[in-house]
Amino acid sequence: MKHLAPLVLLACGSFNPITNMHMRLFELARDHFHQTGKYQVVGGIISPVSDNYGKQGLAAAKHRIAMARLALQTSEWVRVDPWESEQRQWSETLTVLRHHYKELLKSHHIRELPGENNWPIEKAAGASLASSLTVVPELKLLCGADFLKTFQTPNLWKEEHILEIVGKFGLTSVTWDGDKLLCVQKGEKEGRGWTQWIEGDEMHLEIRACGVKCKQVFKKVQ
Repeated sequence: MKHLAPLVLLACGSFNPITNMHMRLFELARDHFHQTGKYQVVGGIISPVSDNYGKQGLAAAKHRIAMARLALQTSEWVRVDPWESEQRQWSETLTVLRHHYKELLKSHHIRELPGENNWPIEKAAGASLASSLTVVPELKLLCGADFLKTFQTPNLWKEEHILEIVGKFGLTSVTWDGDKLLCVQKGEKEGRGWTQWIEGDEMHLEIRACGVKCKQVFKKVQ
């Protein structure tokens, strides 16, 4: 049986309030990663910003958390995490990613090793590398086009931060492009993503990677 890498999806935002599309993005991203034949999505995390984000009309964090929990009552794999919303100051996306990655490590009983970024892989002091490795889920950031566009703003992001987010965590964006659903994924293969749309009783799916396109057409069966 082919080994599938476990994967956790993380979405940051105001969630003011959470919407059906927020939840739908998780489902679409999970379907996409399963279709690659490489991943098994094992969890999803919604991380609302703190009250200090400064957005006009932002509801109190406790209310946004409560609404999100109610909306996800029927979900068996997506949950709300209040950590970011409980911080006294606004937290950068990279800070939130690091926090949740460390929490994943803790859940697998892995300690942190000295290092600039603290991305540990050793399970216990004195153990051999072969015996200390464990299968820790990968963490990927699920975000919209507004977040991706921030990378185009000069000096807004440090280069090392961009490389760390794109390389370590990956970026997946699912947005509407007119009447087409567009997915852009960065961090694995160049130009990777897919577009899905409906024409009459047919559903069209175009998958892209490394300059190669593959198109599938699904016809509705009565």
